[in-house]
Amino acid sequence: MGDLVETFKILSGKETVDSETFFQLADSSRHTRGHSLKLYKRHCRLDAGKFFSRRVVNSWNSLPQHVIEAPSVNSFKKRLDDYYQDMGLF
Repeated sequence: MGDLVETFKILSGKETVDSETFFQLADSSRHTRGHSLKLYKRHCRLDAGKFFSRRVVNSWNSLPQHVIEAPSVNSFKKRLDDYYQDMGLF
């Protein structure tokens, strides 16, 4: 869950980190299901910082639109908690 919160902060500009350092948004011209901020899973071998991005991509891409469009970090955490409880994952 912490990785997803950090991903939200990076992608929403709440962290002073260039999101392209860790993530590449999936090509929006392709027909993807789910939300509008799908991430592409990059291949990496040696860059330790990129392991974070590979670890979180599948979980991030599985979230619904209403969770990832939260207006604040606290709102994202609440929506994420609610989503996981509804899915029976907590």
